[in-house]
Amino acid sequence: MAVDFPKPVVHGGTGKREREKTGKNLLDFSASLNPLPPRVAWSCDPGDLASYPDNDYCQLKERVADIFHRDPEEICVGNGSIELIRVFCAVALSGKKTCYIRPPTFGEYDLSARLAGASAAKSPQTADVTFVCNPNNPTGELCSRPEMLSHIRTAASRGGILFADEAFIELADPVQSVVGEPKDSLFVLRSLTKCFAVPGIRFGYGFGNPELVAKIETARPPWSINAYAEAFALAAFSHMDDLDASRAYIHREREHLRQKIQDLGLQCRPSSVNYLLVDCARDAGPLSAALESHGILVRDCTSFGLPAAIRVAVRTREENALLVEALSACVR
Repeated sequence: MAVDFPKPVVHGGTGKREREKTGKNLLDFSASLNPLPPRVAWSCDPGDLASYPDNDYCQLKERVADIFHRDPEEICVGNGSIELIRVFCAVALSGKKTCYIRPPTFGEYDLSARLAGASAAKSPQTADVTFVCNPNNPTGELCSRPEMLSHIRTAASRGGILFADEAFIELADPVQSVVGEPKDSLFVLRSLTKCFAVPGIRFGYGFGNPELVAKIETARPPWSINAYAEAFALAAFSHMDDLDASRAYIHREREHLRQKIQDLGLQCRPSSVNYLLVDCARDAGPLSAALESHGILVRDCTSFGLPAAIRVAVRTREENALLVEALSACVR
């Protein structure tokens, strides 16, 4: 009997795999990480490896609560933000629920919703859950705080939930965040991966009403945050203010890179964050392959429904110059 089981979502950040496969030293512009992350001095007590983590992660949640002025009972944690997307959907969308997702955006919302058995709603006004990635991946578009508050009111008007994914907001404009809104109709997702450039750590956290958070924490696999990730997160949260310098650097380098790319005759969507969506006016597949032959990995956006676009991270000035040089050679 054939089963219509969804396929995995295509992701960027393939540098490690491609370097191992090809033996080449490739620059990975497909992973959108902070090019100037704060320096975090941290260590993991070897004694912690001899014990199971505290599955309630009390110390970690207390640290998050202090920073964001929320109650620890409103905070959940997970092995990366994707684990929390999966678990949230399993909790909030099971039982023939509906969700609204406006494309193009991060593919894990749709996959996780489908795995939970949810169906697509035609509009936010008819959805049990509405997903908003802010700033959006892959476009870089940032919704203002008033716009997000309007989305929350829409969800609340029918007893639904707005799922606000703010994984990149610390690298854009945290003033626009709704993390300080303790609403029953709101769940906010955050991540340390992007702003501290540590995708290997796998740590995500979220905020919601205590009843929803308790369900998420129950459904989450036990001890999903290992001792190394917990130790890094505890140290990193003391450096949130250092991200001011990162945002200033990203803004400067993004505008410089955007102009250089547009000088090649390509178009960049307006972006508020550390990546650019580039409209190439050609099939992104061959262009991505050509760039890889020049030692550059980019995110082919075909899986986002944008077959003529690539997404490129904003890296250092020197690295960005190598991207522009490779693009120049490939679009002639």
